[in-house]
Amino acid sequence: MHFFIETPRLILRDFIADDLAAYTALSQNEKYQRFYSEVDCSSSKATQLVGLFIEQAAETPRNKFQLAMIDKTSQQLIGTAGLRVEADQQASIGCGIARAYQGAGHAAEAMCALVAYGFKQQNLHRIYAETIANNKAAIALCTQFGMREEARFLEHRYFKNKWWDTVILAILKSEWQANY
Repeated sequence: MHFFIETPRLILRDFIADDLAAYTALSQNEKYQRFYSEVDCSSSKATQLVGLFIEQAAETPRNKFQLAMIDKTSQQLIGTAGLRVEADQQASIGCGIARAYQGAGHAAEAMCALVAYGFKQQNLHRIYAETIANNKAAIALCTQFGMREEARFLEHRYFKNKWWDTVILAILKSEWQANY
């Protein structure tokens, strides 16, 4: 049985080989690429990642949930959302969404569903996200469901011929339970 989470507008499900073209197109968008290195946005990297996502879905026990974000209306892959379970009941979370769907709440819907899954089904204590400090949309998304900034690392990542600051945002299970 394949893993999936259903929300009002989305299905978050395991990647399949047929998702490669849509995922590659997503990663090739210029705006999407702003906060990733050139290597991470190549079509060969997209092929490698989809293969990895499929492999991770078959692992037992499973601790990586990199899911295809499917729009229920169009049945098209519009993004990806991931929860990566780590030691000590913690996990990292992240997502990427196609330009045409940005700003419509799809990413927030997917992330909220993954956070709920992490705290309810995985019994996580803490979920965090790391992003480039210039990625205002990602920071706003994380704060929508209660994440707060825990750390800022100056000149932490180097790509596109410059150093980038990164931000860690997080939410504890107790904080999430108080609001949801």
